[in-house]
Amino acid sequence: MKTKKLSKTKINNGIFNAVIYILLLLLAVIMLYPLIFVLSASFSDPKAVAGGEMLLLPIKPSLEGYRYLMQYKEIWVGYGNTIFYMIAGTLLNLAATLPCAYAMSRKDLKGRKYLMIYFMITMYFSGGMIPGYLNIKSLGLLDTRGVILINGLVSTFNLIVARTYFMTSIPWEIQEAAVIDGCNDFQIFGKIIFPLSKAITVVMTLYYGVGRWNSYFVEMIYLKDRNKFPLQLFLREILTKSTFAKTAMADGMSFSAEQMMALIKQADTANMIKYGVIVLSALPMLIIYPFLQKYFEQGVMIGSVKG
Repeated sequence: MKTKKLSKTKINNGIFNAVIYILLLLLAVIMLYPLIFVLSASFSDPKAVAGGEMLLLPIKPSLEGYRYLMQYKEIWVGYGNTIFYMIAGTLLNLAATLPCAYAMSRKDLKGRKYLMIYFMITMYFSGGMIPGYLNIKSLGLLDTRGVILINGLVSTFNLIVARTYFMTSIPWEIQEAAVIDGCNDFQIFGKIIFPLSKAITVVMTLYYGVGRWNSYFVEMIYLKDRNKFPLQLFLREILTKSTFAKTAMADGMSFSAEQMMALIKQADTANMIKYGVIVLSALPMLIIYPFLQKYFEQGVMIGSVKG
């Protein structure tokens, strides 16, 4: 009887493991296919890609798209701006979020529950786009890099995660001992709390960094000078040109011969470089993420548990 039960258990475990592996394999295919497709399309003939001839591997491999990108100066201007916005903006995000989260985690902070409610209201309600635009205009920040760096300085979600991490991962007794030794609040945070918070700091850096890297909507509203545009805004422009040209030709809109040739050339150029730009824009985050992944379990899982 025992041997039969053991054999049934082994069979059930084997079936369960097989189902799990199949599901994981399907998920891997679903997630990897778009990445491989975009990478292959960036090396393929744009007409073959637009015609649906390419499914996974490159067709008529060519580096023409990347050669054109090297000559497209605005792409590199956008790249430099995006790197600046990401680095400077992320540092400002951390400088505003971590001290605030630490203050909200302190047991001796009076009224912290009401302050937390005040912060959480901003997650669900905002003044709206037009009042926000008028506010930025009245402050004289339109078409400046400052509006990009200041906008979204503190994320309430990240604030809650960091606050919970400080509450659950750093013993209160350490802070009490520091007070007895004569440390003030700034010394406690700078010399004790912050050095012990490497995991949550890395997680917050990645969250804010990815958000800054992918941002384009705020820049589209508040920036007019193309020399200040981020990479994502130029990518959006390229994709819009490609879509407009296709839609205009598909709808049978009336154009002169010169206009039609210009549209065809615009569509071909956009198709030739858009996948290359997507690869270049996603590559830094894909390279950085594996090195920071090890901090996620320690940072996010602890910080996401209510305390």
